[in-house]
Amino acid sequence: MPIVGIVSAGQMGAALGAALNGVRVVTTLEGRSERTARLAGAAGLEVLPTLRAVTEAADVVLSVTPPGQARAAARLLAKSTDSNTVVADLNAVSPTTMAAIADDLAGRRVVDGAISGPPPAPGGQTTIYLAGADAGLVAALPWAASVETVVVGAAIGSASAVKMCTGSVYKGLTALITQALRTAEANGVLAHVVRDLDRNRLAQVAGVARSAPKAHRFVAEMREVAATQEAAGLTPELFTSIAEVYAEIARTRLAEGYPEEVTDLSPAEIVARLA
Repeated sequence: MPIVGIVSAGQMGAALGAALNGVRVVTTLEGRSERTARLAGAAGLEVLPTLRAVTEAADVVLSVTPPGQARAAARLLAKSTDSNTVVADLNAVSPTTMAAIADDLAGRRVVDGAISGPPPAPGGQTTIYLAGADAGLVAALPWAASVETVVVGAAIGSASAVKMCTGSVYKGLTALITQALRTAEANGVLAHVVRDLDRNRLAQVAGVARSAPKAHRFVAEMREVAATQEAAGLTPELFTSIAEVYAEIARTRLAEGYPEEVTDLSPAEIVARLA
């Protein structure tokens, strides 16, 4: 059974490690926060002293970082892994950025990956899209029932392309709803707008609150979406603007704290914290 390394054990990374059954999963807290230590401990991950110790122990490394840090993580992994190591980049980046990451990791067994859905948890469903020559190896790891793996194909960048398309809808919609709530409050019609959106199952007010602490991560992701759409011959302006919306959200009180700490907030409370 392969040994799996997690880089890094944030909310998603730790949950992925916990979703691997009967596998030795290792990570490091080198340069990481107390929160990461708490998440890694709760997930039951084995903590090693350094990144090099992780990569020397692991047969498969799962890179799970904010999109803006994906290439920096790849360059660090290039220095500490060898040609036998499978490195699965599971970050929300464009196909072009994924190709650059594969170049950074030249000589390694690179898998292009993308995560759709929340961190794996019992009763939930998280999908991991995978592409590349060794995609099947990562797909065949003993994942819990809460994780579905889908091999997109052999082309590096194709799994990332799936993420750029689905993420544009999910996070784009959240940004649109956020702006609608703020505009409704400014015009004194918040309750009416929420009721109308709810009638069409579009209110998703709780999602606005849950997304805010991650808004700083979404800025880079939305820019990656913009680059993906531009490469497809479309205007990038829609998602460069949505990136600015998330940059603004990240500066509000609603973005304070961590996603796992978010409690139920009313639409009025959400808008107040977005002020």
